[in-house]
Amino acid sequence: MAKKTVASLQTSSKRLTKAIKMVKSPKTGAYTFIESVMTPEEVDTFLKKK
Repeated sequence: MAKKTVASLQTSSKRLTKAIKMVKSPKTGAYTFIESVMTPEEVDTFLKKK
């Protein structure tokens, strides 16, 4: 499973990060991408979730 933080975004006073996680489907074996915009502190928990 590959994972990567792509960009740091700044909006007004908040600092946000866009994270993209590549997840393999157990049914078909195909890979899908899950994208989410969050604070930098939440990135590790997002990437560790299955």
